[in-house]
Amino acid sequence: MQQAANGSGAGLPSGSPAAAGESESRVRVLTGFWKAVAVTFGVTALFLALNQLLNWGFFVGVVLIDTSYLYLLAALLIGLVFLFVPATKRAARNQVPWYDAVCFLLTIVVFGYFAYNSKRIISEGWEFMAPDTAVYIAAVGWLLLLEATRRAGGTAVFVVVTIISLYPIYAGMMPGPIAGLPQDLMTTIGYHFTSSESVLGIPMRAFGELVIGFVMFGAVLQFTGASEFFNNIAFALFGKVRGGPAKVSIFASGLMGSVSGSVVSNVLTTGVVTIPAMKRTGFSGKYAGGVEACASTGGVLMPPIMGATAFVMAAFLGMPYAQIAIAAAVPSILFYFALFMQIDGYAARHGLKGLPIEELPSIRQTMKEGWQYIIVFVVLIYLLLVEQVESLAPFYATALLLVINQFSPKYRLNWTKLGKLLTGVTASLAELAALLAGVGLIIGAMSVTGLAGTLANDLIYLAGNNVYVLLVMGALTSFIFGMGMTITACYIFLAIVLAPPLVAAGFDPLAVHLFMMYWGMVSFITPPVSLASFVAAGVAGARPVEVGVQSMRLGSAMYFVPFFFVLNPALILRGDLSDIIVVLITAIVGIALIASALEGYLLKVGSMHTGTLGLFSRVLLAAGGLAMAIPGGGDLGLSHLQLSLAGVVIAAIAIAVAKVSQRLHSRAALT
Repeated sequence: MQQAANGSGAGLPSGSPAAAGESESRVRVLTGFWKAVAVTFGVTALFLALNQLLNWGFFVGVVLIDTSYLYLLAALLIGLVFLFVPATKRAARNQVPWYDAVCFLLTIVVFGYFAYNSKRIISEGWEFMAPDTAVYIAAVGWLLLLEATRRAGGTAVFVVVTIISLYPIYAGMMPGPIAGLPQDLMTTIGYHFTSSESVLGIPMRAFGELVIGFVMFGAVLQFTGASEFFNNIAFALFGKVRGGPAKVSIFASGLMGSVSGSVVSNVLTTGVVTIPAMKRTGFSGKYAGGVEACASTGGVLMPPIMGATAFVMAAFLGMPYAQIAIAAAVPSILFYFALFMQIDGYAARHGLKGLPIEELPSIRQTMKEGWQYIIVFVVLIYLLLVEQVESLAPFYATALLLVINQFSPKYRLNWTKLGKLLTGVTASLAELAALLAGVGLIIGAMSVTGLAGTLANDLIYLAGNNVYVLLVMGALTSFIFGMGMTITACYIFLAIVLAPPLVAAGFDPLAVHLFMMYWGMVSFITPPVSLASFVAAGVAGARPVEVGVQSMRLGSAMYFVPFFFVLNPALILRGDLSDIIVVLITAIVGIALIASALEGYLLKVGSMHTGTLGLFSRVLLAAGGLAMAIPGGGDLGLSHLQLSLAGVVIAAIAIAVAKVSQRLHSRAALT
């Protein structure tokens, strides 16, 4: 349960506000002087980012190059982790011990030193010829950064980052596929802090250019009552329909998860409302917990925001974030569609109704109280998709939200609320900056040894040049790493190690990166870890393992949809329009059939839970759905049209068998 202790996965390190209450026990409550220090540093970091991104030129006579900017961001934020996150679970939560204060100050000194010398680092080539003083300071910084990474991301991330960051020292002793150009200890440590490929690599650059604004936006949304609005609008729209509270969970968790980027805080924010409502209308505790776990996990994969990982992905791929958000829309919709179909089938089989209309919020009143969120989201999406100003969009949207919010008596910020908001934003930024800078050490180690360039060919060789074996290897690796690392850390590691061989094997680069992100999330609903399921089980009062098994069944689309879009990028809207339309239609029908088979209920047909024939009809229906959803071509030997026709025939046979089974069951009941 290390993840639970650290809000792992897409937890706090993935961009959700620390103040969301996700894991209050692990975050120190700052007061007085230290709270003032933290807020001052956080606000200064935001101002620095705005100055850099908007080119305000506030530092008159000083040219702030990119590396100077990133070093200063690190100096302002990473050290705050020592103030916000205690060293151990038993450490004091209401005061900052002297050793954390020392670590905080030393971190400022280390990154401040490199910020001051940033021009010399470039002009004098410090990457491999750093002065002794710089190397010694880098050594202190390396130790501090590893500890900050441990506190922000957990023990598993700390162990992986520590071992791999030292890889250049023993690279020459490793076997062929993972051997690299060896470096001595001091050169390695110096390289980590002076090159643009390690601590200041892609993750930290993505943070400074994109992520920082969206972390702030997500925090402000939650502090101004967005979670209540999303819940109310979902209940107003779906609360009264068949299985209403479970369908509410899909809608509310999808919206909330996209904003917060955190699975755990999503469960704790929306689940405390939807799970009791589900149980009250007849859903079992384990089923209600499974629904919420899946809905909250899928929310992190839902545009327009998707958490911090998507922005890091944009940096890796060198493409606009809007392009990634558009591509991710269809897979996330397919996932929620499958979940919706299963919930509807379960409710139909068990005769579960919605909540009484008098208990539901009024849609008119809900919109009246939360209209500002609609406007802000429209502005944000316009800036992302039309104007394509990804780095500035969240700042503009946040400013608009804060202005509008002051006209709302219910959510208007006063000085106390503003202080809590700024503290929450600062805590989120600090943890994420530490995590991304720490994970950057992995990139640096592979870069300085040359392993990043050779590993791709070696992995293809190990897979026997079989792209499907390589794809399965990628899925299993993503799942395993997802169990012990945050989703952002897991994605970054896999983007370095696994993405190049998969792309070299001929798969679409964007599809590959989304594939790894999806499979990195699978561990949230898959035992033995299934963190989302465990948290939902606590809210539902059910056994965690039972909720985990239920989550696997309900979230089954998350396991196979990534294979579909990586085999045929038309599912992420890449390719000819005609191909995209055909693939989308067959995928929707196929997934509907698979979901119906899993739940044992098909619209217009009814229950398929009648004896051996009923089970056989469900197996046939799932096979027909799979044939329709899976892309054709390639080594399969069948075109997409042929597979789809085969799926229609198999599904028709399944329906006929189900009808026969129902008749036999009815006759048996009469006799």
